[in-house]
Amino acid sequence: MSLSLVGWILVAVGLSVGLYAYVLYPLILLVLGRKSRHSAYVEPDEWPEITIVLPVYNEEHVIARTLDVLLAVDYPSHLKHILVVSDASTDRTDEIVKSYAGRGVELFRQAERSGKTAAENAARHHVIGEVVVNTDASVRLAPNSLKPLVAAFLDETVGIASGRDVSVVSGERDANVGESRYVGYEMWVRERETKAGGIVGASGCFFATRADLHEHVVPDALSRDFAAPLIAKEHGYRSVSVSDAVCFVPRQGSLRHEYRRKVRTMTRGLETLYYKRHLLNPLKHGWFGWMLVSHKLVRWLVPWGTLAALIGLVVVAASTPALPIVVLVVAIFGLDAAVAWFWPASRAMPRFVALPGYFALGLVAGMHAWLNALRGELNPIWEPTRREAPKSTVVNLSD
Repeated sequence: MSLSLVGWILVAVGLSVGLYAYVLYPLILLVLGRKSRHSAYVEPDEWPEITIVLPVYNEEHVIARTLDVLLAVDYPSHLKHILVVSDASTDRTDEIVKSYAGRGVELFRQAERSGKTAAENAARHHVIGEVVVNTDASVRLAPNSLKPLVAAFLDETVGIASGRDVSVVSGERDANVGESRYVGYEMWVRERETKAGGIVGASGCFFATRADLHEHVVPDALSRDFAAPLIAKEHGYRSVSVSDAVCFVPRQGSLRHEYRRKVRTMTRGLETLYYKRHLLNPLKHGWFGWMLVSHKLVRWLVPWGTLAALIGLVVVAASTPALPIVVLVVAIFGLDAAVAWFWPASRAMPRFVALPGYFALGLVAGMHAWLNALRGELNPIWEPTRREAPKSTVVNLSD
């Protein structure tokens, strides 16, 4: 086999992984869900009692605003309980939460810092009602977002309902449009999965689960938002994305911060997938197994596929006059990623830097996460993503 043929094989395999994960898989979902029609949610005669679980660590600067938003969300106040789980916060977070005690807000403090999943596990013994809603202190729920999310459970086959993340400008600068485009694409894919049967991962910012499913413990180093639909599948339920349940997520101004977040979440995701790896078998778990392989495993292999394609391209070009051109293109791509990495968070990033930079750093973050997972470098102690408040929650939801 000639070296040139090896190069072409690497290019073909590498490109196939990416094209399947981001193009072919969604197209197949479109075909599978073509007969499905979206309909507005129907209000039940009686709304169920719910608990909103809010894990926090040193959120004194945003916790009051977050609680005010949760208290104002459209849902019967006597049926809505807010449980703040403080992961041994060392600032004024606990003190501020206690000041809301007379308004349906309860504080549970962890004796020692254990991480977000450990906090969510600890909440099991303090929840009230039939539905548990998980959210974060750094995001904002739309005023009418809670009822559509809870109404999804009128369907007895639904075990998990995930909100729709909308990436919005943080602070006063139009930061990181690459993240905005990716979030929009991901929500679109989840809508297609819902129409085709159900999603394989929930939004960590805003999702709900039946209380009996929340009773299941998730190992502290894993991701509950990813594990929840897998647990639901094991118990005969499906998981859905609810388009009307909008959660505004301020995007990061710095790609360095976004890189670290991606490494952390992908490492935990890989470990969660391995923990529930038996669900990857389409022969046993049908469409769900296929979607889990396609949406998670194959997509997380894209960084390595891209690397293989680049190596193959260089190998092929080595025997032709095109080698300098290929090297130049790769160098420009790498330079763009470097500029995006060092771009100051105080300045808006141009799109010609932000989009390819976000893509390139995402690929490197994926490989970094794989190496962490293979080495067993797990860290359950999470550092919450510090995001500036949304500049506005009046946004174009197609963004």
